[in-house]
Amino acid sequence: MPNIDNSQFESKVALITGGNSGIGKETALAFAQRGANVVIAARREAESVETLDLITATGARAEFVKTDVSDEAQVEAMVAQAVKVFGRLDFAFNNAAITGNATPFDEYPREVWDQVISVNLTGTWLCMQSEIRHMKTNGGGSIVNTTSISAHRGSPNLPAYSVSKWGVIGMTKAAAKGYGRYGIRVNAVSPGHTETPMLGLNDGEERLNALIEQYPLGRIGQPNDIAEAVIWLSSDSASFITGVSLPVEGGIIA
Repeated sequence: MPNIDNSQFESKVALITGGNSGIGKETALAFAQRGANVVIAARREAESVETLDLITATGARAEFVKTDVSDEAQVEAMVAQAVKVFGRLDFAFNNAAITGNATPFDEYPREVWDQVISVNLTGTWLCMQSEIRHMKTNGGGSIVNTTSISAHRGSPNLPAYSVSKWGVIGMTKAAAKGYGRYGIRVNAVSPGHTETPMLGLNDGEERLNALIEQYPLGRIGQPNDIAEAVIWLSSDSASFITGVSLPVEGGIIA
């Protein structure tokens, strides 16, 4: 990524869903380290308080809003709180997601399907709607959504996850075309396997080594790899980029 002038983030406001751990946590810190005020939204409060402490240690202001992104009223309250506390919304990173249990396609439970779609796809849609409504009146902004390599190559035992992330790419493109005239850019990042709690590497070195073997760059991703891509897409350095899904995946889908 090119060298980014951090002054463009100073005193601006970034909202990160799923901001309490993993990629979301690292991205929240990345915005804070560049001078932005940060709002993190998540369902688990204890982890979020720890993240808030790390953010405020950088000198940035931070706010936590307990939010289930599949609930429209909670999403509206989340964005309203961000604007109430900080007066504006400049950047949004829609990152909250769940994978669902890995189950063969023909045995996949309907209730798991509905849950994954409601969080990953409908939740991202609800967040984008509310964020866009504010950004339209605020002179523009940047939205980045989290999709996945599963959207590009499919995961046979995670069908709802694959479908939801493919849908996020479609929404990203649709919104980018619809709101560019308002100064709103909408992009996505497609991470590969990234070393976060969500990846679940508790079963030891064997699975990790099996994953690493799939990657031309000889490693899986780190949260900071994704965070830096989000920062770049949000920055003026990417001012002529909208509607893309940027692979950040070490060449696994090359």
